[in-house]
Amino acid sequence: MFIEVGPHLVSTQLFEKQFVCDLNSCKGACCIQGNSGAPLTFEEIHLLEESMDSLRPFMSNEGIEAIEKGGVFYMDQENEPVTTLINGGMCAFAIVDEQGVAKCAVECASVKNKISFEKPISCHLYPIRIKKFHEKKALVFDSWDICAPACSCGEKMKMPVYKFLKSAIIREFGTEFYDQLLFTAEQWAKR
Repeated sequence: MFIEVGPHLVSTQLFEKQFVCDLNSCKGACCIQGNSGAPLTFEEIHLLEESMDSLRPFMSNEGIEAIEKGGVFYMDQENEPVTTLINGGMCAFAIVDEQGVAKCAVECASVKNKISFEKPISCHLYPIRIKKFHEKKALVFDSWDICAPACSCGEKMKMPVYKFLKSAIIREFGTEFYDQLLFTAEQWAKR
């Protein structure tokens, strides 16, 4: 079910589902598994291309090689730009730490102030995906079995998706939209 919040549509699952990333359990599977890379905007493609020299020290050799062969993105089966993959699997920007957890080289470079942006917004918003419905953006909960540990962790902490992703939602849609979302969630809970 969708509800209008400001100019956008929001799946009520964002209010109903509980979610907190549990990297110790999933090991960053969303960076490793899937049918394609992470969705990118054309602005993000430009930023990634401009930042490659700063990103290389944070990337794996395989990721650098994949990007040197194919660029920072490719067009997926829906003709949308997504991050390049290493041999059709892991995101080229993913790195695996000593504990076997996949992390984002873009985010690591951002934390060290080597680049000017955090990471692709699709990654920051995950498990929310932005879809188009009748010329409106729709915020949809992407239900995938790899996130079962995050759903369990969210249930223990009683953390709805929209609260867990507050900073990402504000980054993409602004504080005013988040305030409207919060109000709508409170009204939804009272129904």
